[in-house]
Amino acid sequence: MTTAEQQGSDDMSSDVGVRLKAVRTLRNISQRELAKRTGVTHSSLSLIEQGKVSPSVSSLKKILDGIPMTVGEFFTLDLQNTDQIFYAADELQDVGSGNLSLKLVGSNRKNRAMSFIIETYPPGADTGHDMMAYRGEEAGVVIEGEVELNVGGQVRVLQEGDSYYFSTTQPHRFRNNSDQPCRVVSCSTPAKHF
Repeated sequence: MTTAEQQGSDDMSSDVGVRLKAVRTLRNISQRELAKRTGVTHSSLSLIEQGKVSPSVSSLKKILDGIPMTVGEFFTLDLQNTDQIFYAADELQDVGSGNLSLKLVGSNRKNRAMSFIIETYPPGADTGHDMMAYRGEEAGVVIEGEVELNVGGQVRVLQEGDSYYFSTTQPHRFRNNSDQPCRVVSCSTPAKHF
């Protein structure tokens, strides 16, 4: 084997190892769990992921069967454009202003198609003096407390468990007139980019 062929082989080992680790992590499978599923030793998987050993095609197929995934899927899966799936409470970006808290789920997703928000209205808080209107739709549910919702002149006080769905082209505003905090989980489209 020439030096160039050896270098190409080393690059292939490294690429397979990096890709295997990324896929395994993406599927939330530990090395030990994958070893148990496939009968391939934990140390062998570790060496493959480090790029120190290049698996044969049959060994790679055996490993991928434990994920499960085909060899074709393994090499064509776009690992660069995988978005975060799970968010801890402290990872949610607060896009609210003043004393209004709007925790946006998935704020770091580039191609977000919706805005999914956990809204917290302290007593007396509202979305502003002026009514809002924009092209889209919004739906939500009150999960704690109560909030007054004004949509196109229709006003209703929503309590825990009550929900709503409306076209956001209608002027609207939220206000907490009670002495208790209110929490609402809402979703709107198209996505608002704060």
